[in-house]
Amino acid sequence: MISVLKDIKKQGKVLLTEIEAKQVISDTGIKVVATRLAKTLKEAVAISREIGFPLVLKIASDIIHKTDAGGVKVGLKSIGEVKKAYADIMASVRQKYPQAKIEGVSVQTMAKPGIEIIIGMYKDDQFGPVIMFGLGGIFVEVLKDVSFRLIPIVKRDAEEMIKEIKGYALLNGYRGQEPASLPALVDVLLKVSTLVERTPEIKEIDLNPVFAYKDSAVAVDARIVLEEA
Repeated sequence: MISVLKDIKKQGKVLLTEIEAKQVISDTGIKVVATRLAKTLKEAVAISREIGFPLVLKIASDIIHKTDAGGVKVGLKSIGEVKKAYADIMASVRQKYPQAKIEGVSVQTMAKPGIEIIIGMYKDDQFGPVIMFGLGGIFVEVLKDVSFRLIPIVKRDAEEMIKEIKGYALLNGYRGQEPASLPALVDVLLKVSTLVERTPEIKEIDLNPVFAYKDSAVAVDARIVLEEA
C-alpha cells in the first residue's frame, strides 16, 4: 500500500483531502499540478512566493463542493490577491459550512489551459472496479460522453476507451485546436488501473479535470474515497 494511505487508514479517514489524493496519484507516476497545504495566511503567502504566479487557492476541508462554498479562487497574480482570496475563502466557507473541518487552503500552480478530460473509478456492486474516461466540463455533465471498462485494463483497452467517446475528434485537433497526446492519456488510464489493482482499499477515484496537451497530461484536481473499515 502507498505510504500516505497507510497513515490515512490509521486515522480512520475515508475521504482524502485534495493534497493527500494528489500525493497518491503522483506516487503512481501521473503528473499533478504542484499543490501545498497552507494552514495560515502567513504560510499561504510564503508558499505563493515559492511556487510562483499565477496561482489557485482552494479550501482544504471535508467540503465536497468547494466552488459552491466559495472555497476556490483562480488566476491569482500577486501577494495582494492571495491575501484577499484567503480572507474571502475563509469567510465564505465559515458562513456556509460552519461545521466543516477546515485544515487550511491548498496553494497550487494554475495549469495552462488544455483539453479537459475526466478519468474516474468506482466499484460496481456486481462487477467490481470500473474505470471511466471522457471529456470534462459540459461534455460529462450534460452529454454524459464517457466510456467504461472493467479493471484491470491493458493498453488496447485504454486506446479503445479513448476512441469510443463521441468527442474523440476534439482530441485530434478539431478545427485547428492543438491535439491531445493520446499516449499520455493511455498512460494515465493504465496507471489508474494499476493503482486500483494494487490498492483494493480505494473505493472511488475522480481525476477531474485532467488537462491534456500535445505532449503530456496533468491532473489538476483529484478526489479519492477509501472503503470503510
